[in-house]
Amino acid sequence: MTIRTIRPNRGQHYRPRMHCIKKLEAYMVEMQDPKSGLKGTEQKLNVTTIPHVITGQDIIAWLLNKMKVTKEEAEAYGTMLVAYGYIYPLQNHRKLVMCNDGSLYRFQTPYFWPTEKWVAEDCDYAIYLAKRNIRKKGVLEPFEQEHYTHLHTWLNHKWDFIVMQATEQYKAGKDRKKPDRVVLDCQERAYWIVNRPPRRTHSALDYGTDRLIDPTIEEKISFDQHRRMNIFYQQAIMRSKVKSSVSLGALVKFVNTYKSHDPFLAPCLPSNPWVTDNDTYWTLNIRRVDQCTKMRVERWSFSFFELLSDQRGRDDFKSFLKKEFSGENLAFWEAAEELKWGSASAIATKAAVIFKTFLAPGAPRWINIDGRTMGLTVKGLDHPHRYVLDGAQTHVFLLMKKDTFFRYLKSPVYKEMQNRALNPEPHNFSEAQLEQNSRNRSLGVHPITVWQQEEEERAKAAIASAPVDVKAMMSKIDRK
Repeated sequence: MTIRTIRPNRGQHYRPRMHCIKKLEAYMVEMQDPKSGLKGTEQKLNVTTIPHVITGQDIIAWLLNKMKVTKEEAEAYGTMLVAYGYIYPLQNHRKLVMCNDGSLYRFQTPYFWPTEKWVAEDCDYAIYLAKRNIRKKGVLEPFEQEHYTHLHTWLNHKWDFIVMQATEQYKAGKDRKKPDRVVLDCQERAYWIVNRPPRRTHSALDYGTDRLIDPTIEEKISFDQHRRMNIFYQQAIMRSKVKSSVSLGALVKFVNTYKSHDPFLAPCLPSNPWVTDNDTYWTLNIRRVDQCTKMRVERWSFSFFELLSDQRGRDDFKSFLKKEFSGENLAFWEAAEELKWGSASAIATKAAVIFKTFLAPGAPRWINIDGRTMGLTVKGLDHPHRYVLDGAQTHVFLLMKKDTFFRYLKSPVYKEMQNRALNPEPHNFSEAQLEQNSRNRSLGVHPITVWQQEEEERAKAAIASAPVDVKAMMSKIDRK
């Protein structure tokens, strides 16, 4: 049997006719018939016995016998059944193909079939991910963690409801028998793999079940959709525009500023390590070095973001803030970055520490931000997530950028760093020396070693910057 497709207008996907999908489901019903269909067996999967399991080679053999087609056509038809979610794999759930071997599959319940047109909404997917996050204790797959973080930010206004629903479903699932619970989890996961596939993965549904309808039918737009479109177009018209001349001028200024600092566009000093195999350039520009080069110190003055991106520049900025007794701003910014990019399991603990250190009344390193931002931040910490400190972090960043950064560039700390900066002489290697360098090429410092050194220095800095308990210190002096 071949599935006919119609060719829509340019720019659209080929869409199978609705009767072809009905034909797929007719074969699925016949395949599950107790008399003429496939007979499933019990299989052990992760110490759990799963009922009604079939293998890929059994499905292909049934299709060959029923449809009288070639082996390649039967495999393509089986892959179509998996891609549309009628059959799902038990082991490699992200590989939506039909393997002609002993791979294990199960029939998907008709509730999740595409023709049921159960709309895969973001709220339902967020509940599923929250329930899976509870079950896995914060350890999700990378693409699931990315979707979870995005939905947490997008649906933050009703995240309490989502977590409550996920908790209730998780508790209800624990009352079921283990095989039933595992089967239901596999069915849900298979449905969301089809409807919310990982990035760069082709989905047979493309835009959901609506693609199964004849594309020649005119789409009816509701009144609410018209209203949303009008609001969007009005906002787009009122949005301030930037002239192309201004944009091009900014681009030219940026290129001229950074042109001499790009090692691929300008000569490196003392030599280009990609050409000479001499790693002196990398040694002089490691993240934590005692004496920086003049070009590196000059790059700090380009923008405040450049200063914070360079670990050595951030350390120098810290020493300046200590002299001005305002080091809590940068410490809070670093703590917010660590919360944003750290592990998901430690978010609650880090948020509590940040609140006690920087935001609580009478905190040892209390930061000075406006009352509205402080109120929203403290309220958000009741249910912390990665981006709960974004408002306060942006406020502190702009405060340092507009005021402290320019005072730092005029301070003796920065001028002393400029005076101490190195200006390495260029290397002039002969052909024999270049050949010797290529033979003696070293691997450099291992990244894990660098990371361990940075962790030790960070721990020492945290101990040094910890608030001093005056009462304990005085009692210790009295005892002496």
